[in-house]
Amino acid sequence: MTSRQTLIVGDIQGCYKGLRQLLDKCEFESSRDQLIAVGDLVARGEDSLATVEYLMSLNGSFRTVLGNHDLHLLSVIEGIKAPNPKDNLDNLLASSRLAEISYWLRRFPLAMKLDAQHTVVHAGLFPLWSTSQLLALSDEVSQALSSTRYLELLNNMYANEPQNWRESLDGFARLRFIINACTRMRFLSTDYRLNVAEKGKPSAAPPHLKPWFELDNEHLGGHEKIIFGHWAALTGVTDKKQVIGLDTGYVWGNTMSAYRVETGEIIAVSAG
Repeated sequence: MTSRQTLIVGDIQGCYKGLRQLLDKCEFESSRDQLIAVGDLVARGEDSLATVEYLMSLNGSFRTVLGNHDLHLLSVIEGIKAPNPKDNLDNLLASSRLAEISYWLRRFPLAMKLDAQHTVVHAGLFPLWSTSQLLALSDEVSQALSSTRYLELLNNMYANEPQNWRESLDGFARLRFIINACTRMRFLSTDYRLNVAEKGKPSAAPPHLKPWFELDNEHLGGHEKIIFGHWAALTGVTDKKQVIGLDTGYVWGNTMSAYRVETGEIIAVSAG
């Protein structure tokens, strides 16, 4: 690869070796290329600390949106929540750079627009929103994460309500819905209520629940693409040209995938 490339990588989940193998396969050069992540940088893989330290070392060559595991890590760092026993965060939480890591994570948004075509968000685009509204709502959460309300926000983000979006929502209920839609969403009921409890394959879900990308979004332009992760059970399959799933379940023994923006191709490496 000799020309500049922009790579969007699926959920890394602390799988440092898999990430480096994938980047080698893509011929990634930090002096030339851009690396974007769909969130969930950390959690259940073999080395979350090495993953984060490597991504931090890329400086301006790396950007990410925040996933649910990244936000949870911030709560664990602050002592608001205990580590999930299923996660593998001991070396990261023992790091002398923990405060630096927390500050570094907090500066990233829930959603980002790369160009007129590509928008990146961890869980997906809530189908009553346009991409411009998504970015504006992401900014609301970013402002709270960088403000004196930071700890209060982390304390108030753990709930499944409200399930319905209203523009009139305010306070932590509003911020919580935005966070849940951007980082936890998989299924919606046909009246656009969030259901964050159902996590499996669409074929196994109750009939009243649909993947978020199966519901009509009259605000999504025909030229736009949504790049997301979060839903390993899909193994990247959405059957929608405008919806590109990149969580292909490397941490569960499957593959880690990257989308090359310039060509639209998917590059993947297998676990094990």
